[in-house]
Amino acid sequence: MLKRPSITLALLLGLSLPSTLLAAPAQVAAPAAAKQSIPFEQWQAQFRLKARNQGIEGWVLEQAFTGISADTSIIRADESQPEFSRPVWQYLKGALSSWRIARGKALLAEHRRTLDAIESRYGVDRYTLVAIWGMESNFGQQMGDKNIIRSLATLAWNGRRAGFWEDQLLAALQILQNGDVSPRGLLGSWAGAMGQTQFMPTTYLEHAVDFDGNGKRDIWNSSADALASAANYLRNSGWQEDSHWGYEVRLPSLFEHALADGEQKKTLNEWLRLGVELSKPLIMDDALLQQPASIFLPAGYRGPAYLQLSNFNSILKYNNSTAYALAVGLLANGLQGEHFSLHRWPTEDQPLSRSERLELQQLLNDLGLATGTADGIIGVNTRKAIRGFQQRYDLPQDGYASLYLLQKIREAVAAQRATGQS
Repeated sequence: MLKRPSITLALLLGLSLPSTLLAAPAQVAAPAAAKQSIPFEQWQAQFRLKARNQGIEGWVLEQAFTGISADTSIIRADESQPEFSRPVWQYLKGALSSWRIARGKALLAEHRRTLDAIESRYGVDRYTLVAIWGMESNFGQQMGDKNIIRSLATLAWNGRRAGFWEDQLLAALQILQNGDVSPRGLLGSWAGAMGQTQFMPTTYLEHAVDFDGNGKRDIWNSSADALASAANYLRNSGWQEDSHWGYEVRLPSLFEHALADGEQKKTLNEWLRLGVELSKPLIMDDALLQQPASIFLPAGYRGPAYLQLSNFNSILKYNNSTAYALAVGLLANGLQGEHFSLHRWPTEDQPLSRSERLELQQLLNDLGLATGTADGIIGVNTRKAIRGFQQRYDLPQDGYASLYLLQKIREAVAAQRATGQS
């Protein structure tokens, strides 16, 4: 299934934000440089033929494309990559604001009966659903006001990842053809995410539901439809009823940090035997002790550690960012009155700039620790390469990119080059 655009990952060093929080620059008259060589009108004519061949009716195309032109501000938003990123603790501070906690608690009470029914049908707890609602659109207050057809047509015409955007555009046209929303009501973020749950059009077609029974899957105006659609998405992504997303843990002093890569799975019982301590007391039944889990360190070995269960991975399928999934989990905890983190964050660390991230990746490549093509995004391959460097130089293997680490890598490369020149 297609997931939300990777531009959100690039904007925050692999830590994506809900798409409604990514504001596109104001549109101006000067045209942006488009990768597509043909005029927008010519591309539109070709696309209309493709859409008709795939079952989109002529009246839908006329309604959708009448008066539509390319939006150059969307091209600039898609191509923008800020030099500096926000560290995870700053992201969480914004995501877990006191206002959001208070508003979420009020909405839990206001929508109690609806949430009772959603929990009963889909097996997803209300706290996670309201947390996602808050993260995605500030509980329906920030859904985006961009014309989805214009946004997706602009992105498809521009030529970068054209196949992905054309699939999203075809799905948006199918939504119009199904009658769930009018062309005027088909609004969302500049990147095509829609409604109170910020679904991409393909996600909407596959997972949106009509929970209030009015014949429309209206995630824009019906909170019941939006929350139930999110629950259906999570259930279809493997959500385990009566389980949790994860827990903050304390690691023993001699813990092997290479195990905390977020991928190596052990049962909870096995982690406990390695000296990992849960930060809150739990009733340890056999089912809980046998749950597979992994540990991840969002800010390296000097920051908090979290044990993630299978439901954490279901949230990742909603938005493929560990920072996002952690924010949803911690916000769900906060809605139940729990504290966010017991371990302090290394707030003295300065985030790497994009140019420094590119340098780090290139230097690791020079050392034979493959990160792939340097792109400034600290993803799985880069973290594996960092761990390889840390192992080689007897450093804690947490896979965390920092200025201290970059300096160590610079020194290693300089020494290697000096040896090679001598």
